[in-house]
Parts: sequence; structure tokens; C-alpha cells
Amino acid sequence: MRFYRIKRLSQGLIAKNRRNFQYIGLFCTTLSLSIGISAVMAQDLGLSEQVAQLNRGQNTIWVLLTGSLVFFMNCGFAMLETGFCQSKNAITVLAKNTIVFTVATAVYWLIGFGLMFGDGGKFVGTPGFLLLNGQFPSLDWADIPLTAKFFFQLTFAGTAATIVSGAVAERIRFGAFVLFSAFFILIYSIAGFWIWGGGWLHDLGFRDFAGSTVVHSVGGWAALTGAWLLGPRAGKYIPWNQGENLSFKNTSYRGNKIMATFGGNPSLATLGCFILWLGWFGFNAGSTLAANADAISHILLTTLIAGAFGALASTTLAWISSGKPSLTFIINGILAGCVSITAPCAFVNFPSAALIGFIGGAIVLPFSIWLEKGEIDDPVGAVPVHLGCGKLKRT
Repeated sequence: MRFYRIKRLSQGLIAKNRRNFQYIGLFCTTLSLSIGISAVMAQDLGLSEQVAQLNRGQNTIWVLLTGSLVFFMNCGFAMLETGFCQSKNAITVLAKNTIVFTVATAVYWLIGFGLMFGDGGKFVGTPGFLLLNGQFPSLDWADIPLTAKFFFQLTFAGTAATIVSGAVAERIRFGAFVLFSAFFILIYSIAGFWIWGGGWLHDLGFRDFAGSTVVHSVGGWAALTGAWLLGPRAGKYIPWNQGENLSFKNTSYRGNKIMATFGGNPSLATLGCFILWLGWFGFNAGSTLAANADAISHILLTTLIAGAFGALASTTLAWISSGKPSLTFIINGILAGCVSITAPCAFVNFPSAALIGFIGGAIVLPFSIWLEKGEIDDPVGAVPVHLGCGKLKRT
């Protein structure tokens, strides 16, 4: 009897509070859905953060890997210059090629990077020396750590300084070369700020994707200046003997006889060329500062094509001029094509890359003849390759 009484009482309570129970059920359902949606959103947000971190890691690895290839180009320059210079000067040439990157590292870390990318005026950057307390807004577009950006740009600075060593080989004193290299890094950093750091040339619309002007043209101008100030190597130009038949081809503008010089080791020069060509893939493709599959594939191929057609043009002209192929112009033709394509490598199609490389290779021979007749002695052809072709194409 008591059971039925309790049952009726419960049914009465439920009937009276049915609407309240409906509200409670609706509230619990809403609360459950809210908790579930929040959990899903949190999971999606965590996944997005993981994807972003993964992309950042991939981009960083790509930049460090390509920067390492550019760093290895210093070995290519050392082999190239040793092969082109006389064997008796090999140790001196190697010593200068080794010390130059250490000087570049010290000066660029101490002051160069701040001058080049620091948040300053329109002429030069000011803060950020020693990578301390600096703002580098011109590099904010790249989603990689600042240290990775610094490493990649340092390898460019070291490459630019190494360009000079070939043009002044076999006659500059070691101490003078060290001081010249340190001063050059400062000049390079200021010129780089004008174009890459948001300086006045950048504001005028000047663009240079991977450094035809910033690296190669600036290095080429320094090489030309050094070669001109030092003068030619001993025995490179001598007066004509009385009774000798004058030859326009072998006579300088000053009327002296141009003496042929031969490199000490063609094998090393050839090895150096291939190392440099390999490094150029990192030089150009790494300038994306991101592992964009389409972009880096395109850049690698334009770089390869330009180097190949540069060699074909330079070799053909040298063959026509001398009646035989020349290893020197095969090598410098490859390098000339690579220098020429460095600025527009990301923006031109493949036929344009071939044309740009071909024109760059064609420049090498007449530029070399002009220098030689002007008694500006460049043992490795650094000035025609880096200055002549560095100013060929900018975008």
C-alpha cells in the first residue's frame, strides 16, 4: 500500500515539473554539445599549430641545407683559383681562400648583418650588431629563425669576399688581403641594405632575387679595383724586342707584349667549377627561404640551363677566336651563365633562362680581351664573370 502511495506521489511530482525537467534536459544537451564542440576545436587548433611548426621546421632545414651548399662554394673557389694560378703560388692562394671566410664571419657578425638588415634609414641599417637587440623588418617575411637567416646571408657575404681573391691572386700580400676583405664586407653590407634591406634602391623598384648585383656585381667591382691597383703579375707584360713582328692580338693598348700564362692544375680548376655549379643550386634556390616545391624546382632548372648555355656561348667564341677549344672559357662560361641568371632565376621561363645564360657566356671573351689589353691582370677571369655578367640582368 505504501509502495503505491509513493508511486502516485512520484508521478504527481513528475507531472507538475515536466516543463522544468525539459529545461534541465535541454540545458544538459546544450552543455554536452558545447563541450564536444570545444574539444573538437581545440583538437583542430592543436593540429593547425603542429602543421605550422612542421612547415617552419621544413623551411629552416631547407635554408640551412642550401646555406651549407653556398658555404661549400668556398672550396670551389679555392680549387678554381689554385688550378688557374701557378703551382708555386698554390699555398698562398689556398691560405687566402681559407682566411677570407673567417674574416667575413667575424666582420659580418660584429657589424655587417646589422648594417645590411637593421631597421635604420634609407642609406644603412643601424641596430642589431652582434645579433643583439635588433629589429630586422626586411626579413620578417621569412618564417624561419633569425639565426637561420643570419647563417644564409653570411654565406653570401663570404662568397662575395672570395670573388676578390681570384682577381688579386699571386701578387697581394696576406695582411693586406685580410684588411681589404674586412673593409669589403662593410661595403658589401651597405650595398646590400640599399637593395635587400629596404634602402633607397629598393624604394626605387630595384629588385635582385638572389644576388646578381648585391653579391656578384659588388664583388666584381671590388675585384676590378684590386686588380687595377695592384698592377699585373711580374712578366705578364714585356716590351717587344726590336725586330719582332708586332701582333695586334698579343699587344696591349700601351704597346707591350702580352705573355701567355698557364695554370698549375687544370684538374683542380675543373673540380672547382663543378663544386661552384653545385653550390649555385643552393645559392639561387635557397633564396626562397622556404621549401616551396614548385619554386625551388623551377629555380634549379633555370640555373642549370643558364650555366649550360653560358658554356656553349663562351666555348664557341673562344674556339672561333683561337682555332681550338679552351678549358678556361668552358669553365668561365658556365660560371657566367650562373651569375647572369641569379637575379631573375625565379621569374623567367626556361627559354629565357637559356638566352640569358647564352648572352652571359658571350660577354666573357670580349670582356677578358679588353682587360688584358688594358693591362689589368685577372688570373682567373673573376671580373668578366662576376662584374660583366652580374650587371647583365636584374629584375
